[in-house]
Amino acid sequence: MGDSRLGLLNGQERSNWIRLRTLILLRWVAIFGQATAIGVAQTQYDLRLSILPCYFAIGVSALANLIALVIFPENKRLTEFQNFLMVLFDLLQLCFLLYMTGGLNNPFALLIIGPVTISASVMGLRPTLIIGTTAILLTSLLVPFHVPLQTADGEILKMPTLFVFGHWSALVIATLFLGAYSYRISAEIRSMSDALAATQFALSREQKLTDLGGVVAAAAHELGTPLATIKLTSSELIDELEDHPDLQEDARLIREQADRCRYILRNMGRVGNDDLHLRQAPLSALVHEAAEPHFGRGKDIRFSEHPGDEGQLNQPSILRKPEIIHGLRNLVQNAVDFAHSSVCIELHWNDAWITVQICDDGEGFPVHLLGRLGDPFMRRRSTLVNPKQRPEYEGMGLGLFIAKTLLERTGARLGFANGGDKRTAQATMTPQGALVTVTWPRKTIDAVRGDTPVPTGQNQPLQF
Repeated sequence: MGDSRLGLLNGQERSNWIRLRTLILLRWVAIFGQATAIGVAQTQYDLRLSILPCYFAIGVSALANLIALVIFPENKRLTEFQNFLMVLFDLLQLCFLLYMTGGLNNPFALLIIGPVTISASVMGLRPTLIIGTTAILLTSLLVPFHVPLQTADGEILKMPTLFVFGHWSALVIATLFLGAYSYRISAEIRSMSDALAATQFALSREQKLTDLGGVVAAAAHELGTPLATIKLTSSELIDELEDHPDLQEDARLIREQADRCRYILRNMGRVGNDDLHLRQAPLSALVHEAAEPHFGRGKDIRFSEHPGDEGQLNQPSILRKPEIIHGLRNLVQNAVDFAHSSVCIELHWNDAWITVQICDDGEGFPVHLLGRLGDPFMRRRSTLVNPKQRPEYEGMGLGLFIAKTLLERTGARLGFANGGDKRTAQATMTPQGALVTVTWPRKTIDAVRGDTPVPTGQNQPLQF
């Protein structure tokens, strides 16, 4: 569905969202906490610590912060590699302090999880794996290698071996689980953010086209009278200037150019109009407008109308919203892309509901994707029974997501099924391929009897 052309952000570009000042502030908090913990351990619990190495490690971290504050501007945003170096430095500094203060016998060892979670949240897969592997390796080395904690009386504070093993196991499991959890959640958020940005872009483009069409149509309407006057006057001049061939040719040129202006404005104004009357359209007219760009693509697009009962023969007039037009256009495009020869579009309505069904005679949706259709950036599984079946669906997620999101904003509900599914029994054309059903409560989009009817009265001047 053309998602590659939207210029979506990748993981490396997203790391540029993190300001250096943010990480510096977090590091100052860590420095304050480390210095406080060492001071309390000495003064309140009489623990014998190697003060110089501990404060040296804290001082190096503080010095790095000060240098960064002096060298880099306040709005400096880190690249992925710079983020990686910052987090790796914090992990190494923390593990050195733990080495000097009892290793895994120190309850603050759980802070090792912090750098792993940060890397999983803001960086790509490779830096996250490196940070996570380093954290697990250093955690394992802290079991046999560390400076024991001693009291002022020379007593060594040490947990039982079984507790140390349990502490190590808990840290390793937490590193793996929280790292994977944070990475997966942040990836979902990034994917949804990209998809919503693409949706907003598509809606903005459709709205601009609609607004432009309204301006052009309004201009064509306003200029119609003066152009007609120019044409009439020039025609009269042509008759009166028979004795002056040169002037008559100029009058004839004026009439031709006036006709040309009317032709150009009429063609440009076909897109739309800001006229109150054209803020609504019959259901079939709006669906035809949505499908029109795909009429010449070699597939037979057929329409059929199915009123709910004899009293509903006149089809409803619905709101002409850009969300509806663009959403239906995406669905028709998807059907045309995968149809063998024909696409069927059925219109159903009654007093309560309005339904549009789009079906094709292609291979249908992959069964394993039916429950996930409408999610952005879906990936095709490599274990398909028939890898040639509808292979293009590897990149279809964003287009369907945009269509689903835009249509749901108008109150619609979407359903996806295949032609052989029993749930498609109401489709009168018996589709053989994919079937998409879009259903609105009639009151949400009915332009006459709905919750937001088109106002009546005189058209208001366009505002620029």
